[in-house]
Amino acid sequence: MTDAMNAEFDTVAEWTAEAARELGPDYYVPAGCRGSGSPAALDWLIDELELTAGESLLDSGGGVGGPAAYAAQAVGVTPVLVEPEAGACRAARRLFDFPVVRALGSALPIADAAVDAAWSLGVLCTTPDQLGLLTELRRTVRAPGRIALLVFAAREPVPADEQPEGNNFPTIGGLEALVQDAGLRVRAWRSTADLPAIPDEWTRRIDAVTDAMEQRHGSSQTWRLAQHQSEQIGDLLAAGKVTGEMLILAHA
Repeated sequence: MTDAMNAEFDTVAEWTAEAARELGPDYYVPAGCRGSGSPAALDWLIDELELTAGESLLDSGGGVGGPAAYAAQAVGVTPVLVEPEAGACRAARRLFDFPVVRALGSALPIADAAVDAAWSLGVLCTTPDQLGLLTELRRTVRAPGRIALLVFAAREPVPADEQPEGNNFPTIGGLEALVQDAGLRVRAWRSTADLPAIPDEWTRRIDAVTDAMEQRHGSSQTWRLAQHQSEQIGDLLAAGKVTGEMLILAHA
């Protein structure tokens, strides 16, 4: 990964867990979902995947583990996280005590048809082998193949000098082609722009975690790199050049 992505997904992930633990358990899930899912988005994904208690949910690129923890609290699934960055793995174990395996989403250390459902949230655009990630999700999820994605997709190809370092946003057409090439089909599709507003209390807790990290680490190069990445994606979303797209997939 690039320096900026290592900052965001490795070091800052551990800082996130540290800040959340200082603030208390009510902050763990919102902190763990920074940049990877709002309550309305996660509720929609959980409902459309028809997740139920006791089922296994693979979170590929699970980061700090907030979305998986949200699903576990909401419907009682059993999460399994795969995450390539060591700092994020440690953060997920520290906050939620989930089983976490350090590995790439394009080379999952999981047997064929071993899990009931899977999702990968905000990960595809940061993955060099995008087709490999989708193919691995298809391989590891048993039929009928309940898979969910949250993807940052481009309306038109984004110029290289506007892309956050290490990101490669698929176009909508390119995303559709990737799904088909991976042997998957789209069962449902919704834009995050169509979702209800994020609750004020959720936002307040995320802001409190962010403020705590900035107070402690704001002068560091690592923090500045991670914030620059976040601001670039925010600018692209605000300009409508990139959109958040949620897909529910199944085996073709």
